Amino acid sequence: MQTLYFDLRDTKGQQKSIEDKISAAAKILRDGGLVGIPTETVYGLAANGLDEKAVARIFEAKGRPQDNPLILTIPGQQWLPRYCKDIPPLAYVLARKFWPGPLTMILKCRTDVVPPAITAGLDTVAMRCPDHPVTLAIIREAGIPVAAPSANTSGRPSCTTAQDVLEDMDGKIEGVVDGGPCAVGVESTILDLTCDPPRLLRPGGLPLEDLERLIGHIDVDKAVTRALNEGEKPKAPGMKYRHYAPKAPVTVITGAPEKSAQEIVRRVKPGDGVICFDEFAHLFKEQEVHTLGPSGDKLAHSQRVFDALRTFDNSGVQEIYAQCPDNRGLGLAVGNRLKKAAGFHVIEADSAKVVLGLTGGTGAGKTSALRAIESMGGTVVDCDALYHDMLEHNEDMRNAIHTTFPGVFSMDGRLDRQRLGKEVFEDKDRLEQLNAIVYRFLRPEVSRILEEGGTGLYAIDAINLLESGADALCDRTVAITSPLELRVRRIMARDGISEQYARLRISAQKPDEYYRGKCDCELNNGAETAEAFQQEAREFFERLVETVKEEKAHGQA
Repeated sequence: MQTLYFDLRDTKGQQKSIEDKISAAAKILRDGGLVGIPTETVYGLAANGLDEKAVARIFEAKGRPQDNPLILTIPGQQWLPRYCKDIPPLAYVLARKFWPGPLTMILKCRTDVVPPAITAGLDTVAMRCPDHPVTLAIIREAGIPVAAPSANTSGRPSCTTAQDVLEDMDGKIEGVVDGGPCAVGVESTILDLTCDPPRLLRPGGLPLEDLERLIGHIDVDKAVTRALNEGEKPKAPGMKYRHYAPKAPVTVITGAPEKSAQEIVRRVKPGDGVICFDEFAHLFKEQEVHTLGPSGDKLAHSQRVFDALRTFDNSGVQEIYAQCPDNRGLGLAVGNRLKKAAGFHVIEADSAKVVLGLTGGTGAGKTSALRAIESMGGTVVDCDALYHDMLEHNEDMRNAIHTTFPGVFSMDGRLDRQRLGKEVFEDKDRLEQLNAIVYRFLRPEVSRILEEGGTGLYAIDAINLLESGADALCDRTVAITSPLELRVRRIMARDGISEQYARLRISAQKPDEYYRGKCDCELNNGAETAEAFQQEAREFFERLVETVKEEKAHGQA
């Protein structure tokens, strides 16, 4: 098959010639053919989005898995009711602000109109209006919505020029329209509007911060920061499979630019490839280097990242090391693409210590939250276990308790826990005296553990985190809270006790309002299972840790 080439880069040229080329590309689409088209993000591989056979050809040309849904591209919000149902008012608010532009919205699908191949069998459809005059003109001329995933072979880096499209698709498709290099360089941001709050499924050319300034809080899907597990069904393009990958394996190095550059210097070998910020290119004289632009220029990073990844396929590098921008602005999208190219093989160069303090009442889910910390490679400092160990081995604390509570230690030095407990729980003043002693010794011991433990993520687990003063050792304190009825059910199931006793135990503790009012952050556990909350907690902590590290890198913490 001969692939026709339509050069529309000179929009000031012969108007008749431009119109003829647009009409020719539109006719190919109406007739069931495939055309590479320019957008502000990346080049798309377009087909008639209502023609099931044409859509099937997209999967064939790209080698794309059938369960990876496509985006339906339209010229404006007025076309939404043709292909979507139950459209929330928020969709029109977003369209008025950000369309045409790099935003894709997930909406409920009119399944009798849109072929199942577009939605991968889901009851939702992804809708987008690109900000490129050539492509908008082609869609209007064709009079049909187009399915237009990125025009690369599936798994390879996306195409940001018409020549990239020809490299992957020449002879497989009917035409390529050259509208010049893409202005943004990473795919559109995908936002799921079928849930409340809306959920970010893919970071892209529209920063998350811009969306949240308009509509408030947006949840971030777990697929943004990690690969989906086997059996998990993707709701949007790019969520499940390894994407954007060159032939050589990629390792992404995160952290402050100076530290990530030095980490690459430490690891890289002659003959490896390096993707780095401009100011560090001189460090890699024995490697092939492709730069992303200055470390602070996120737009340059997004424009160059795919070109850098693709270019390495024409070289013989054995391994590629890539610097990664932080998650602010377009950096979230660039980092996501690099990490997907690496199969989420990521090394943290900026291993500065981050200390989180977790507290909250029984049954709220603190144990699951701590497991989430451990799943991130973090270390948990259990203050309750530490206290009991100090009762056995810290002679200074034992002597202080013996002086204030004579008789609680036997002649052979063993602590009579029952006697001590009876004394303090029957007299509030005596309990406060014991706590004062414990806090006096506990906080320095926690501090010593943190200092000797080196860098990394730590969580201080203490129900009396605030009262003991251990909160002063933390970068952030987190209140783990939960609805009362859920706490009751969890305690009953966990401890095998009656509902009345479970409620009595909760009533004897401080209310959620106490923790909520005194901690820096709140993590509310409304999940039905511990596993679901653990995953939710991990996503929460990953974002929190990233925020703390960014603040430390910029001297704000």
